[in-house]
Amino acid sequence: MCRGWAALPGACLERAKDFKTRLGILLHKPEQGHRMGSSSKLQLGAKRRDSSREALEWRESFDQLLKSKSGVTAFHTFLKTEFSEENLDFWLACEDFKKTRSKTKLASKANRIFEEFVQSEAPREVNIDHETREITRKNLSGATSACFNEAQAKTRTLMEKDSYPRFLKSASYQDMTKQAA
Repeated sequence: MCRGWAALPGACLERAKDFKTRLGILLHKPEQGHRMGSSSKLQLGAKRRDSSREALEWRESFDQLLKSKSGVTAFHTFLKTEFSEENLDFWLACEDFKKTRSKTKLASKANRIFEEFVQSEAPREVNIDHETREITRKNLSGATSACFNEAQAKTRTLMEKDSYPRFLKSASYQDMTKQAA
């Protein structure tokens, strides 16, 4: 957090810009008056029905949501409104990290992820306990594809138990599922 403009002017300015962007997302209204041809409307309607049917599957489980590219996108958009998208971003970064095969890239990616999401006062710090943070820090010394497993699991559980139920109750998700009916 910003503790005074003089202490961290760059960091505070970045946080202010980030807040402005997030606020813009909440206040964004779709453009009106845009005209589409009838074939475009039919294609758009078919796509909406397909994605709406897919959206119905997301309520089956959190895993179903995470398996769906459009589900992850919709959930990420929702998390932005709650100012907690760093949890999903961290989870996704860990999933990508696990696919890394080069030892050199593994170490550099691990440090980047740790600095961005895990260390205390990280720019996009995830909500994990001190013990998990310390275990993860120690895991960096011999970075393997499993070094974030505990922190990733705790973040996933937090999203599944906390954010996911609110997402399913959100107006945006309810609108998606109504289109499927």
